[in-house]
Amino acid sequence: MPPTFDDLLLRARSLVTGGRRAILGIAGGPGAGKTTLAGHLVRALNADGPPWVAHVPMDGFHLADAELERLGRRGRKGAPDTFDAAGYAALLRRLRETPADGEMVYAPAFERDLEQPVAGSIPVPPSARLVVTEGNYLLLREGSWAGVRPLLDEVWYCEVAEPERVRRLVARHVEFGKEHTAALAWVMGTDQRNAELIATTRDRADLVIPASALPGPGRG
Repeated sequence: MPPTFDDLLLRARSLVTGGRRAILGIAGGPGAGKTTLAGHLVRALNADGPPWVAHVPMDGFHLADAELERLGRRGRKGAPDTFDAAGYAALLRRLRETPADGEMVYAPAFERDLEQPVAGSIPVPPSARLVVTEGNYLLLREGSWAGVRPLLDEVWYCEVAEPERVRRLVARHVEFGKEHTAALAWVMGTDQRNAELIATTRDRADLVIPASALPGPGRG
């Protein structure tokens, strides 16, 4: 029987033990609902008192367009080698190692209106005992990505029917400025190659979450 959203809340709560900070990863292909699930989890878990859960997306570690141009990778933006994977792993390690009475940790965000990362945008206070991080490549074993999974207490994999995933992605690209034809071409080209790679990591997840467990339409 697939998990309900209430099941997911209980499981997320159970990750925090012994006063240490836990990190929950949410993986899945582009448009599978990672961001939606992370947002709902954080809001629901923080609803009953002082905030104790933070949301730190992987997307803040996109390389800037200027660097992608220099590397000749702008046309593959979103592929594994267009992120600072080592920097992302270093942030996760710092989040794990910061004590309960430690310092504020700042993480980068990704501004979709600009399509660029913005440093120092997400504050993670010492009171955050659970960090929810989401992104495409949390379960990848190649290169610097291999250092990510050992830093996560659990990784959940969002799964959605392929036609719906494609529909969401096209709508997202149109929303942020692409013409429909260009959006569809990008989704069926660059995004699709990335999605096929991500699908090969599904069996490494601790839990597979169907679309029915998400409270609303998915993004991410």
